[in-house]
Amino acid sequence: MLIQGNSIELLKSNEEISELKGKVNLIITSPPFPLNNKKQYGNEKGEEYQKWFTELAPVFSDLLTNDGSLVIEIGNAWEPERPVQSLLHLECLFGLVKHPDANLRLIQEFICYNPSKLPSPAQWVTVNRLRTVDSYTHVWWLAKTDFPKADNSRVLRPYSKSMKQLLKKQKYNAGKRPSEHQISETGFLTDHGGSIAHNFFEMEVIDEQREVRLPHSVLSFSNTNSNDYFLKKCREKKVIPHPARMSGGLINFFTQFLTDEGDLVLDPFSGSNTTGYCAEKLNRKWVSFEIKEEYVKQAIIRFSEPDINSPLTKLKS
Repeated sequence: MLIQGNSIELLKSNEEISELKGKVNLIITSPPFPLNNKKQYGNEKGEEYQKWFTELAPVFSDLLTNDGSLVIEIGNAWEPERPVQSLLHLECLFGLVKHPDANLRLIQEFICYNPSKLPSPAQWVTVNRLRTVDSYTHVWWLAKTDFPKADNSRVLRPYSKSMKQLLKKQKYNAGKRPSEHQISETGFLTDHGGSIAHNFFEMEVIDEQREVRLPHSVLSFSNTNSNDYFLKKCREKKVIPHPARMSGGLINFFTQFLTDEGDLVLDPFSGSNTTGYCAEKLNRKWVSFEIKEEYVKQAIIRFSEPDINSPLTKLKS
């Protein structure tokens, strides 16, 4: 279900929508970042941003089931007109976990590296050349309990070539390592179908000579893919796509990691509704909110894909 309107106001005041309280298994979103310049999709700045962001905590907490999760992607902030990184994004995180009416805690932080990001902050990177490119975002996984629903066996990475050889030989050097870890003789001989995912997402290859082993759920979807149905249709219709789309790969990963089929996924700032699209393909129920009509229309373009009901393509290792 896609709802046009201010998600926070609707969730607080609309009686029908407020029935979602305590029923959402996963809130996953990329809210407007704390940027110094106003963007078309809307964003607050400075202290106003921190106040707005912190006040989301009790709203989100009320929506979640007891074992539900909140996943937020957010970029870095910089001090206005200064080549100094701001602490605003960290203050926002502290505001979420310290809010007295929310009972949220940080379960784990993930880093999403994207070398396709334009050089920013431009004044200090490309003009004065005082800083390096800010090329990653933070992804925070929060929950109301220390043990939210999660299963990392659903989001395994393909095994490395050396691990495949080890499994084939059924032999390796056991014993004590310089780190003082004791490696047992059989601890790495069971084929689990892949290795446990890392909390670092390399959305594009850093080193072309090195094999990238992201979970299939991340690799199966890329916002930068020029053959993407949504982007092709936008080009045909001369529509400028939402400039800050959350990676479908990230959404796939956390949806599979933290929910079961039939669970409810919610995105309060959905833009062109990548979240709803991914949830639909993964057989999850979903509710998305978007305040701007032009992005709602883009979501309709996304859902015009002929095979929208087909399962996500699984890449083979």
